[in-house]
Amino acid sequence: MVRFLGAVVALAGLAAGESLKKLNTGLTILTNNDLQGPESRFADSTVIVTESRVANNEFEKICSGLGEQPWSGGKKKGEKGLLQPLFDYLRYEKRASSSSRFWISGRKTIDVDSDISSAKSRDELAGLCTNKAPFSNETFQDTSSKWQVSVDVNNQTLTGFRDRLSFRFLGVRYAPQPQRFTYPTLFQGSGEAASALEYGSQCAQGGNTGTEDCLFLNIWTPHLPNPNSAPSKKQLRPVAFWIHGGAFTGGTANDPTFDGGNMASRGDIVVVAINYRLHTLGFLALNDGKTNGNYGLADQITALDWVRKNIQSLGGDPDRITIFGQSAGAASVRALIASPKALDKFSGAILLSNLGGLNYGTTYSKYYTIPEQVSVIANTILNATNCTNAPSQVDCLRAVPASTLTSLTSARYLVVDGTYLTTSELSLSLPSPKRRRPLNILMGITHDDGAPFISFPSSTTTNATEYLLSQGFSPSQLPPLAHPNTGNATLDLFNLTTRLATNAIFRCVDQATAFAAVQNNLFSSLYYYEFDRTYQMPGWPKLDVCEPPRTEGKPLGDTRKPYLRCHSGELYYVFGTLRRQGMRERDGDGGDRAFEQFVLDSFAQFVKEGNPNLEMGWLRARGEGWKGSLGQRERAGVWEAVSKGRRRGVLRGLDWPVSRDGLFREVEYCERLGLGLGYYL
Repeated sequence: MVRFLGAVVALAGLAAGESLKKLNTGLTILTNNDLQGPESRFADSTVIVTESRVANNEFEKICSGLGEQPWSGGKKKGEKGLLQPLFDYLRYEKRASSSSRFWISGRKTIDVDSDISSAKSRDELAGLCTNKAPFSNETFQDTSSKWQVSVDVNNQTLTGFRDRLSFRFLGVRYAPQPQRFTYPTLFQGSGEAASALEYGSQCAQGGNTGTEDCLFLNIWTPHLPNPNSAPSKKQLRPVAFWIHGGAFTGGTANDPTFDGGNMASRGDIVVVAINYRLHTLGFLALNDGKTNGNYGLADQITALDWVRKNIQSLGGDPDRITIFGQSAGAASVRALIASPKALDKFSGAILLSNLGGLNYGTTYSKYYTIPEQVSVIANTILNATNCTNAPSQVDCLRAVPASTLTSLTSARYLVVDGTYLTTSELSLSLPSPKRRRPLNILMGITHDDGAPFISFPSSTTTNATEYLLSQGFSPSQLPPLAHPNTGNATLDLFNLTTRLATNAIFRCVDQATAFAAVQNNLFSSLYYYEFDRTYQMPGWPKLDVCEPPRTEGKPLGDTRKPYLRCHSGELYYVFGTLRRQGMRERDGDGGDRAFEQFVLDSFAQFVKEGNPNLEMGWLRARGEGWKGSLGQRERAGVWEAVSKGRRRGVLRGLDWPVSRDGLFREVEYCERLGLGLGYYL
């Protein structure tokens, strides 16, 4: 639970009661964010750039209106030099030139070489204000009035706040609450002030949590344009649009694991995370010709429409949106690529651990018809709620408490409804009229993604066949060779079945997807990866085998020893939230911190350029906080895209101290499972 200070506020906006519109400037938070939060040696090397070119007295008023002061000009030893990487970055991004100067305190100016000089008070320059706002973490966000900022968005004045790293607008409504089992409409704004200081309700789900009024999104941005002028296209940042996982039955955009502050700050992008309807409330379909399901998918598309319409007011470029999601979120991304309703609404897509193939994974990538979903689950729900013989089944279900519906087995399935999804799966055949979609794709899995989707055998399990059948597999699906041999028969059986589950549910179908897409020239580019280093979240899956062994000398885990790289184990790295969530480095070699920096940087680079290869000049310009990523980039070399000329695709094994390219894995085993590289060809 996040604790907010100053949650009861007037919606007047900034500390002095002035809105950004009245201050008449754009703002950018610049910081050397090495992901170490308040413990970083760069914690105080942060400024707010006031972008309007004004005389000195107007600049001082802007700082005062923000509750800040003009930056002091490096009076403390070493302070001036800490800003040099910020200037180098502005110059690299062409947001400043070699002749640029900025107002600081004492009516002085500083140039991009950190040289301080006097200027005439009537000179008109951009300026640097201090940024004393605190860091946010998993349990604390300070929304006091002195940190608030108000922006006109979507016919309303949204009041958010800033912390040390970004501007934060939380709980922003993108759709009014729809009637149950109907499709959403885009929220058009109330014409009034609205608070964006706290998360909106998560969507109703198991455990009697959440509500049906839940269609909210959260935004983290390093930049707010001047609302009094048309935003400069070159100043707008690319947008990362996050869709959470949770089997289509649970989860929320409010999860602190997905806090976008570090990604927005370090990546210099805008991050959006959305809620969407879940469980039976989000996906139930009936044979009545009108209750056609896919309501959660429709929510996602409506949220995308809101972002495209409004995000430039919050610093984002509506023409550079990358949708990304993990697990059921990746399945959502895949469905959005397939959906005619989402066509041309995004320029890139990242699929982390998409499910498909066999067993539990099948329905995430292959969609039921409506009659099939009714047969598989809807009839059971109708019977359990005494709605089978009602004059109107859907009206009967609308009268059932949400908590009752979410306590029953879930109708969580995407369906072919004829509007949002018109085919039983994403078509990977040759496009018609043989024209590729202008999308850049990044996709992949964790090395042992399937481990949490099987049960660990009990210590009394002696019959391997019986165990495999209990997990939904057949002994004939086991690999013929290279069985694990740890000396622990139970662990060996689990590891062997993990390999089968990972291939059957994740690896094979995703590699086949990438292979077919490239062979048929469907997208502009496609990059594939496997995470060979992960960090298990404390709440799930809670498997000892998903963590490095703890030893006397390495009480937090020795990552050099064998462990399984399990589902969801990449998320802290992608969002840069290890320290924000109170996680500690495991074996003291700097690997977790450095790997976290490199992964976040690579994913943010893909959002910006459609290519995960970090630019050497950009890394050098960013300074010391990016040295780890620079070293990894130099050691790893170029991350190759999957190319048509290869008989089997290339992937990037993401690991520390070095990531390496190699060929698609387990190709022969996938053939044995009937999920070979030609599966979609």
